[in-house]
Amino acid sequence: MASQLRLRSVLALVTGAGSGIGRAVSVRLAREGATVAACDLDEAAACKTVWLLGGQGSEEVAPGGAHAAFQADVSESGAVRRLLEQVQACFSRPPSVVVSCAGITRDEFLLRMSEDDWDKVIAVNLKGIFLVTQAAAQALVSSGCHGSIINISSIIGKVGNMGQTNYAASKAGVIGLTQTAARELGRHGIRCNSVLPGFITTPMTQKVPQKVLDKVTGMIPMGHMGDPEDVADVVAFLASEDSGYITGASVEVTGGLFM
Repeated sequence: MASQLRLRSVLALVTGAGSGIGRAVSVRLAREGATVAACDLDEAAACKTVWLLGGQGSEEVAPGGAHAAFQADVSESGAVRRLLEQVQACFSRPPSVVVSCAGITRDEFLLRMSEDDWDKVIAVNLKGIFLVTQAAAQALVSSGCHGSIINISSIIGKVGNMGQTNYAASKAGVIGLTQTAARELGRHGIRCNSVLPGFITTPMTQKVPQKVLDKVTGMIPMGHMGDPEDVADVVAFLASEDSGYITGASVEVTGGLFM
């Protein structure tokens, strides 16, 4: 069991932790020995995730105490600043692993997309990741701590997708943001990587019509959609010292879709 605990004594902040990939990431990191600060816009959902983590670790595994839930709108700079302050007050240190999973969709064809739908998706998916990455990096640098920042992008950011100009642009932006952060923060011992999921079974993809999912599944070399746990496994690797010489990378978790 001891060899499994790659994240013993690590404090991990996960945004979008209330469902889907964010919840799976929280569970996986806790199983690796991390103490998890689970953040979501929906506080009840974040609390449910923390409740699920209850059996994941012992006091020995999480010496900083129990996991904790936090509520924040990542698209709002004041809220993100307060989130990092609250996490540091709760655990007496900044998170050394930060995983940004918070994301939304507002799908519409380019010819009909409203400016509001564009702005909302960019605000959460791109500005939110900028704000969380910046605040987390500032906290780590000022305390002299090393860390690993992992931003969830999407394969759609590389190849585009019908009806998702806003989402594709936001996720492409995350890749460029993360690579630039990796260049700037390497000297501080902070690694920054992005993960590009393909079609994963989550509340987000449950909104996609079944005939579209069937068509997509037919294009995946592995023949099926992924599970949130498939993404969480890669995040756990990038969070751990097993990936200690990896930074600025974009790891695709797609079952081979769009390679």
